[in-house]
Amino acid sequence: MTWLVTGGAGYVGSHVVRAFIDNDIKVMVYDDFSSGRREFVPSGVPIIEASITDADSLAQVLHTPGITGVVHVAGLKYAGVSVQDPLEFYRVNVEGTRVLLAQCVAADVRNFVFSSSASVFGTPDVDLVTEESALNPESPYGESKVIGEWLLRDLARAEALQGRPPFRHTSLRYFNVVGSGAPGVYDVSPHNLFPILLDAVSEERRPELFGDDYATPDGSCVRDYIHVADVAAAHVLAARALAADRSLAPAYNLGRGEGVSVREIIAAVEAVVGRAVPYDVGPRRAGDPARIVTSADLARAELGWKASEDLLEMVASAWKAWTDASVEGSARLG
Repeated sequence: MTWLVTGGAGYVGSHVVRAFIDNDIKVMVYDDFSSGRREFVPSGVPIIEASITDADSLAQVLHTPGITGVVHVAGLKYAGVSVQDPLEFYRVNVEGTRVLLAQCVAADVRNFVFSSSASVFGTPDVDLVTEESALNPESPYGESKVIGEWLLRDLARAEALQGRPPFRHTSLRYFNVVGSGAPGVYDVSPHNLFPILLDAVSEERRPELFGDDYATPDGSCVRDYIHVADVAAAHVLAARALAADRSLAPAYNLGRGEGVSVREIIAAVEAVVGRAVPYDVGPRRAGDPARIVTSADLARAELGWKASEDLLEMVASAWKAWTDASVEGSARLG
């Protein structure tokens, strides 16, 4: 049994790869290294360097004997950037997923775990979103994730209508993934809060808070932060369930059920690094909802999954991974 992890050289994808290895599940990595890094892939793991829109490369790897399923993490991931370049996000995230699914069917690979996102909900009008909450994305990135979920739903239905074997799938909607679960592996995004903040702190620069006039208790955005190792563990549980022919829900929300503001994150960083972190306040970013927090009850009930790391543990692990990489000279964003 071997699982193909697209985007397996990225921050989340490489943690998924490690979680599979730790659970004695063989993996292969498919990545174009547009944002992934070779040093994030554990030694000995086969790597295919190609684009997610490259049908020929996907066909070749998916016909490898023993491929059981796909964990699809590859894609462009930044809501604010997607507002500026929607066509590229649709090309990679929507067309890439369509091409991948077509090649899965052609190769008779029928287990599929999709990397979705809390951005599918936009700005909810409820305190806790669930899997039944309305989908109302506010950015092309969020829209691309909704379309990815629709592609899975429609493909599975079409295969069933034609009497073919089931196309088993589920989507894992990550909330704000942070922290590090492996030495030297950290979030490299120049657009995400943790890496922006930790990079500025390590260089003794003033980070920027994007907006302080949201309708939240302290005016800054509120999010549900979850440790990347907890997210990776959910992929193992979902993959095992699909490989065992279990029917899963179309989607599961992955979060801690706890809202934390940007200002509270800065305070946690101050506690971890042991010094004050002065910051500047800038304008809001396009596509950023004010508050989004989830209930993970369904994932807990059906996958046996729960988040285990608290806020200080998330911040401490992220800070250690960043400082370790700085000492080695490999720390950089983008």
